[in-house]
Amino acid sequence: MQTRKTRHQFYLPDELSVKLDAMAAQPGSSKTAILTDALTAWFDRRAGHELDQRFGARLDRQNRAADRMEQKLDFLTEALGLFVRHQLTLTAHQPAFDTETQRLGRLRYEAFVELVGRAIARGDTNNRIANRQSPEMGSDK
Repeated sequence: MQTRKTRHQFYLPDELSVKLDAMAAQPGSSKTAILTDALTAWFDRRAGHELDQRFGARLDRQNRAADRMEQKLDFLTEALGLFVRHQLTLTAHQPAFDTETQRLGRLRYEAFVELVGRAIARGDTNNRIANRQSPEMGSDK
């Protein structure tokens, strides 16, 4: 049975040669197997580093874009949650629209927009704004 191997001749520093001889003296190992494993590991690490250099910047850019998209989605979710809460709790039992009801609705909407704007300006998406009551939204004056 013949294997496909190429013979190489090279020089090693004395200290490496002593270490290689010591490792090859152990049962079940050979200089060829040790050098083959070492070179394979070295080439694999180099190829991995090359992939990081080639695709790392693109993956980082895509990661930042996904983070921005997630932040925008959080803002929209908070605004929608607050609006639904507003609609269900504050305007559920309103009489037919008259001028006073229209004025009250306009005031509530402006308070809603102001509350969402303050939360976005603070970056307050971790502390869910839909669970808080704005002072302006709670009063019907």
